[in-house]
Amino acid sequence: MNTWRFLLLAALLCTPVGAQPADRPPPAGFDLRRPDIAAFVSEVAEHDGLKSAEVRKLLEEAQPQPRIIEIMNRPVEKTAPWWQYRERFLTPERIGDGVQFWADHRLTLEEVAAKYQVPPEYIVAILGIETHYGRNTGAYRALDALATLAFDYPPRQKFFRGELQEFLVLAKENQLDPRTVKGSYAGALGVPQFMPSQYRRYAVDADTDKRRDLWNSWDDILASVANYLHEHGWTPDAPVLAETRLDPDPTFQIETRNVELNATVESLGAHGVRIDLDLPADTPAMLICAEQRDGPAYRVGFHNFYVITRYNASPRYAMAVYDLAQAIVQRVPAAGPGAPP
Repeated sequence: MNTWRFLLLAALLCTPVGAQPADRPPPAGFDLRRPDIAAFVSEVAEHDGLKSAEVRKLLEEAQPQPRIIEIMNRPVEKTAPWWQYRERFLTPERIGDGVQFWADHRLTLEEVAAKYQVPPEYIVAILGIETHYGRNTGAYRALDALATLAFDYPPRQKFFRGELQEFLVLAKENQLDPRTVKGSYAGALGVPQFMPSQYRRYAVDADTDKRRDLWNSWDDILASVANYLHEHGWTPDAPVLAETRLDPDPTFQIETRNVELNATVESLGAHGVRIDLDLPADTPAMLICAEQRDGPAYRVGFHNFYVITRYNASPRYAMAVYDLAQAIVQRVPAAGPGAPP
């Protein structure tokens, strides 16, 4: 065997499986010469007081994430039927963990619920849906996720450029390292999964340590979720969702992604949709498609249901929060104050 072939073979045999050749270039980052990226840098520096060189340095370190684009094009809350979506979140484990979480944080939940006039079961349920009570706050670098969506996802480019800008400001305000902060594929942060703009606007420093910490401070986390719902108009003691009974020949039409209160109890009744609650005829409402394994089904959401969709603009998401909240609260009284379930 020729000497050079022997040396090449020896080198290949000694290379660990999956190892990359030493001379392979690192993954390509974003081209900062792109006019849209250059304009973004200038805008951030002009309006938010960050230095252009600092912003460029951060964007140089950001890495595009093609997988995020794939996920954005097929979000589960828009592709899975309701019964399948519900099964993903309404599991015995998630319900039981929610009951235990309530027991572990009972006093704080009671204080927060009283201050913001939001029932504790909805605060707990949102954290259960978002991150399984803090167990999974996201594995993507927020810088990578937001830059990918800001510069390589045209359908919502304007929104995510705004969120990338908010993230850079948030990192400076909260003394976070933007290179290491992790979040969801969409750039949502912390246990409540607030987008950066929501973090800056609705996060609360409940433990008064002069930091709004949505990763480690349960006082801040619980108060921030309650504040979010309160600021979006949660109405105490008002209904959230109702089941329906249909007349033999209903005449309604439904937009499956509707999250607007574009009907009333009376107008739905006129189209053959009856609800199992005694409410005034002019109560604002929305008809929701809640597909079951055996066929179509429908529910009716009210103002507080709409408030939950301000957290995530998906009727299926809001129904999952409602159902999880009801499943948890039904088991909490049996646990006893402060006692494990």
